[in-house]
Amino acid sequence: MALSLIGKHILSRRQVLFNSVRNNGYIILVPEFGEDLPEKNPLLQNDGLPEFNNITIENCMAAIAKQTLDLEAGVKEIENSLQGKGTNDIFKDVFESLEEMGTPLDLTWGLSKTLYLGNSSLMPTKSYLAIHDRAKRARAAKFNNLTIYKTVRNELNKENTNHTDEQRRILKKFALEGKLNGLEVDESTKVHLKQILNKLTTERTQFKQKLDISTRQFSHVIKDSRVTRDFPPDLLKSIATNPATPLQGPWKITLDVNVYMPVMEYCHDREIRWNVWQALVNRGSGYADRDLATGIHLEEIRYARQDLANLLGFQTYADMSMETKMAESVDNVNKMLNTLLETAKPAQDTELQQLYEFALERGFKGGKIELWDVPYWKKKQQRSLFNYKEEDFKDYFPLSKVLNGLFDLCEKLFNIVIKQRNNISTWHKDVKFYDIFEHHTSAPVAGFYIDPYARSDEKIKIQQSNGWMVGIQNHSRITETRPLAALIFNFDAPSKDKRSHLTFKEVKTLFHKFGLALQQLLTRTNYSEVAGSSNIEWDAVEVSGHVLCHWLHNKDVIDNISAHCDSEDKLPPQMFDSLLEVHKHLAGIDLSRELYLAALDLELHHCKDYWLDVVKKLWPQFRSFPLDKLDSHPCSFTQIFTDEWAAAYYSHIWSRMIAADVYSAFHEVQGDERKIKDVGKRFRDTFLALGGSCHPSRVFRKFRGRDPSPNALLKSLGLKNIKAEKQ
Repeated sequence: MALSLIGKHILSRRQVLFNSVRNNGYIILVPEFGEDLPEKNPLLQNDGLPEFNNITIENCMAAIAKQTLDLEAGVKEIENSLQGKGTNDIFKDVFESLEEMGTPLDLTWGLSKTLYLGNSSLMPTKSYLAIHDRAKRARAAKFNNLTIYKTVRNELNKENTNHTDEQRRILKKFALEGKLNGLEVDESTKVHLKQILNKLTTERTQFKQKLDISTRQFSHVIKDSRVTRDFPPDLLKSIATNPATPLQGPWKITLDVNVYMPVMEYCHDREIRWNVWQALVNRGSGYADRDLATGIHLEEIRYARQDLANLLGFQTYADMSMETKMAESVDNVNKMLNTLLETAKPAQDTELQQLYEFALERGFKGGKIELWDVPYWKKKQQRSLFNYKEEDFKDYFPLSKVLNGLFDLCEKLFNIVIKQRNNISTWHKDVKFYDIFEHHTSAPVAGFYIDPYARSDEKIKIQQSNGWMVGIQNHSRITETRPLAALIFNFDAPSKDKRSHLTFKEVKTLFHKFGLALQQLLTRTNYSEVAGSSNIEWDAVEVSGHVLCHWLHNKDVIDNISAHCDSEDKLPPQMFDSLLEVHKHLAGIDLSRELYLAALDLELHHCKDYWLDVVKKLWPQFRSFPLDKLDSHPCSFTQIFTDEWAAAYYSHIWSRMIAADVYSAFHEVQGDERKIKDVGKRFRDTFLALGGSCHPSRVFRKFRGRDPSPNALLKSLGLKNIKAEKQ
């Protein structure tokens, strides 16, 4: 069973829903048999929607127990059948059966995720983790079955089959998952693989535990109110030792995500900024406490991943990672990074010089701008050049107005109708449900829930994320199920005298998550195995979300989602221009940083050099700052060493590049409503409809008629592509 974790932990199709933090110190066992279940699914109403009002932990646990056993037994039955009489129709005998057996489990799993994020009092963390682990283990059975794997391989090797493109994608998915699960290796190698997986789990756990301790250990206490004079009220409240009196102090600065960056932006004391910065990049270095050094674990993780890749037939771990990426090869990723760097690096140099001159004019006495200076002077420059203040925008974006404008945009682009349905069973009174209709149908084709408001006593809140899109149920013509999704946020709730309003950052979050939801809801595949985000390569899974966010650069869209809380005025033109300028501000510095981290991740998983040597080689190529002798940032690079982004961090930039190129097709026909609708139809018929049934490179070519280019991303960031201009 441990081998099934290879495909899941390394190269499973990421659902990009949420990162749950697993508590250590206990083991949860899901009962193999729960309460007796009636013939009718207790989790569904007659209309096919979940009966959230009556769903309990107990019936979720009971349903999962039965459904996982049914699925595992069904996989065994398929195995016995294939061994006995083989198959003349693999999709009828294998995949349709798996689809029918797996659909109830996937639904219960989706409902459990939704309750966990939407109302943790109904679905506590340890109960959800038990359900999650049991469901994940059962679902892996179909990918970890040697007989099914061999049957799939034989089918792929046949000539003149009449499989559709979608069916071939499913066959290739099962073949790849089987290979990554070690089904091609002999028994002695499987033992070795299991040892490597166990070692990886141990090393990653120790890396994370030590880093958590280092993060918690640091604090800097401020007693002088002059230091905090520019701090916004929310920040003061979060760092005050007594939150009831945030203006009085003292104040304690930590390395928490919601504290670190605001302090770096608003603290005028350079020495304090340096102290906080060096504490962040020094974590795991062992300079202060050798017992908390993570460098050894970092190297052990790299060695174990390299061994894993070699045993599975790949030259490096990065090469193995490319098996589930749109980019397809390390060379293609490096070409993209270098192409962007040709423009980003010179822009970084220019921006840094301009920022230095700006700071000098305002009393900066340092010899040069350092990394711990950039956030502070960036914020100052934004206010000076663009009169930009984040807090000024919130009054212009009431949630109800933003939602109506978002739905209106999607209805026009994708020729759909979105209608709210009342009297629906939900997990909280604030939750609303919406149906999606085609213009030519009377029955809805999909539906989604929106749970907008923060509830500190009920909702999970993770500092790095303010929202989630949960795919509750996938589209499937085999089981005749229609897609369902849940959008769960932590926006401020309305008060007695004011509606709920969003910051512009929250508006972007809403648009992004709804873009992901559209891919879940408008999929038109036959099999749930490739519906929605299932089976989409990691570096393309965020594309639809980013595309929808690009529409926030359109003045008509902003006008349609904005209304001042007092005057009902739309966002003024000068404030809209300010948003556009801030989006481009110091884009060279920001992009170069992301390119560096992507290159660092890829190189660490593609070579055997010591991590510090890799840093020293790459840093001057990407960054215009000297490498500080205390800077040990790879020792706290959790995204690639404890999370799931190893040899995949570049995906963040890749998906942005693809999305910018996609949106440029709309931008090229701006002002022509008919042509915009044509592009919208083409986007729906490709990126939204095809899901994971077609390789994203082919999807892009179907939409754009060519291969992707980085030019649109650079243009959207206000960066000139020097190479393109020379041509």
